[in-house]
Amino acid sequence: MEEVEVGRITHYFSKIQVGVAKISGRGIKVGDVVHIKGHSTDFYQKIESMQIEHKPVEEAKPGEEVAFKVDMPVREHDVVFKVIE
Repeated sequence: MEEVEVGRITHYFSKIQVGVAKISGRGIKVGDVVHIKGHSTDFYQKIESMQIEHKPVEEAKPGEEVAFKVDMPVREHDVVFKVIE
């Protein structure tokens, strides 16, 4: 199992459990498994849905800021890795 950095968390909305990530690297798609890792953050989850500017999208490309529901709290600067099997 390999992991590739695809972005960093820029915002977290705790009431709705949504993280926002600035995408770099390869980008991510709905259905991808990501590993979010930071100072006190370390968990894996599958991306169930994503939004850009409040519109649902299937994938996010480098340079875009994408919002997605997270299973646990995330913090600014946490690194988002895409898990490649």
